[in-house]
Amino acid sequence: MAEHNQPGGFSMPMFKPWVPEKLRPWLYVYLAFTFQLSSGVYLGGLNEMMGSLSLMREDILMCLYASLCGLAFTFPILFRTKFRFTNRSLLLFSATGIAICNFIGLFVTCLPVLWTICFITGCLKIQGTFECMSNIQLWMTPKRDFRVFFPLLHIIIMLSIPMSDLLAVHLCHVATWHYMSYLMIGVMLFNVLWLFLCTRHFRFMKPLPFYAIDWLGAILWVLTVMQAVYIFCYGEFYNWWDSETIRTLTVTTAITLLLAVVRMFVIRHPYLEPKMWKNKYLPGIFLLSLVIEAFFATEHVLEEVFYEGGMEWHTHTKAVLNYPVMLGVICASLFALLWLKVWQQGRVRLILIGLSVFIAYALCLYFTVSTDMNIEKLYLPMFLRGFAATLLSIVLLYSLQSVMHFMVFFQSLAVFQVLHLLIGGVIGAAGYAFGIRYLMADHVARYGNPLDNLRLPAREVPRHIGELMSQFQVASVKQLYGIVAYVAISVLLMIVLYDLFHTHNQIKRMPSWSSVGRILRRTVSFRRKRRFTFN
Repeated sequence: MAEHNQPGGFSMPMFKPWVPEKLRPWLYVYLAFTFQLSSGVYLGGLNEMMGSLSLMREDILMCLYASLCGLAFTFPILFRTKFRFTNRSLLLFSATGIAICNFIGLFVTCLPVLWTICFITGCLKIQGTFECMSNIQLWMTPKRDFRVFFPLLHIIIMLSIPMSDLLAVHLCHVATWHYMSYLMIGVMLFNVLWLFLCTRHFRFMKPLPFYAIDWLGAILWVLTVMQAVYIFCYGEFYNWWDSETIRTLTVTTAITLLLAVVRMFVIRHPYLEPKMWKNKYLPGIFLLSLVIEAFFATEHVLEEVFYEGGMEWHTHTKAVLNYPVMLGVICASLFALLWLKVWQQGRVRLILIGLSVFIAYALCLYFTVSTDMNIEKLYLPMFLRGFAATLLSIVLLYSLQSVMHFMVFFQSLAVFQVLHLLIGGVIGAAGYAFGIRYLMADHVARYGNPLDNLRLPAREVPRHIGELMSQFQVASVKQLYGIVAYVAISVLLMIVLYDLFHTHNQIKRMPSWSSVGRILRRTVSFRRKRRFTFN
C-alpha cells in the first residue's frame, strides 16, 4: 500500500488529499507508538492490581505472556490480512478492538477470560503496528534496507515498554490502576476519529481471498506454548512436579506439541511449514535468543526482589530507573545503525558487543548491590541493560532475516518471538525464582542459628528478623548476579570459539509489496486449483 504513487517518489495514497504529504508518515509513527503502548494489563500497576483484584503476581504475569503469545503467533498471517483488507480497515479494526479489550478488561476477574482478552489485544497490537510500519518503510529506507529499518523500528518498540510502565506508575500514584486503561481507551478512540477523517480505502491490487489458513494448527501451537508458559510461571507456586497440576499440564503439553508437529507434516500448507526448519543457521539463532532472553529475566525477578525486599522502595521510586533504560534504548539503536549501515561491520562482533554490555550490567550490580546504596548508583546498570537488550534484539532479528527466505521469514519470526519474548523469559524467571528460594533457605540455615543465642526484648524481635531477611535477600541477589555473569561470559567465549553465526555477508533486499502480493496470489490460486481437482 505504501508503494510509489508518483514516479520516483514516496507517497501514501491511503490519506485524503488535504492531509499534508510531510505529515502523513509522522502520523503513522505516532499511531505505531500508541499501538505499542497498549496492552491487556499494564505492569506499572501490578501491585495495585494484585491488591484490588485479589490476584497473585503469577496471574497478572500470565496476562502479559498471553498478550506476547498473541503478538508472536499473528506474524504468519500478517501478509494475508494486508493483501485482503485495506490499510484503513485494518487500522480501524485494530484501534477499536484494543479499546474494547481494555474496557472489558476493567471488569473481568475470571482469569481464563482475562488471558483470552490479553491474547486478542496482542494480536491487534502487532497487526496495527505492522500496518503502520510497512506503509512507511520506504520513507524510512527507500531501498528497503533492514540495516536501517530494524534499528529505527526498535526505537519505537523498545521505548514503548518503559514509557508504558512510567505512565501506568504515575497514573496509579495520582489515581488507580484503572486510569491507564482509561487513557489507552481514549487514545485509541482518538486514533479511530482521525483515521475516519484523514484516511480512505485504497487498494493497489485485487484483494486476495482469506482462506487456506491452517487455523487448527495455529490453535495447537498456541495451546502448546501457553501450557508450557503456565508450567514455568506457576511452577514455583505449585512446587513444580510435586504438584498434580504441573504433572498433568506436562502430559497435555507433550500431547498438543505432538499433534502440532504431526499436523505440520501431514497437511500441504501448515501454519508453520517444515521447510522453515531446514535452514542450518536457524537452530543457532533460536538457541542464542532463548539464552539471551533468559539472561534478561533478571529485570523481572532479581531487580524486583532487590527493590521490594531489600530496599523496600515504592513503585513510584522504582519508576525513575526507566529513564536511563530509555536512554540506553536510543543509544543502542543509533549504534546498531552506525555499525550495520555506516561502518558495515559483521553481526557476530555486534552480538559480542551486546553480550559484553550485558556482562558489564551484571557485574555492576554484583559489586554495588547493598541495602545502603543510593538509587543514583543504579543509573549506569539500567542504561547498560537497556543498551544490551536493544542491541541484541536488533542484531538477532537482522541475523534471522539475513538467513531466511522471505516467504517463510514471518513464520520463523513467529517462532523467534515465542522463544525471545515468552519461553526464554519465563524459563529464566523460573530459574531465578528457584535460585532465590534455594539461597534464602541456605542463608537461613547457615546464619539463622546464632539468633537463638541472642537475648532481645520481644518488641525488637520482628524488626531484627526483618532486617536480617532483607540482608539475606540482597546477598542472594548478589550471588545470582555473579552466576549470571559467569554464564554470560561462557556463552560469549563459545561464540568467539565456534563462530555460530558465520553467515554470508550479502545484503538481502526485501521485495516490493506488489511482488509479494503476486507471489501470494499465485500460491492461493494453486491451492484453489488443487482443491477443485481433488473434489
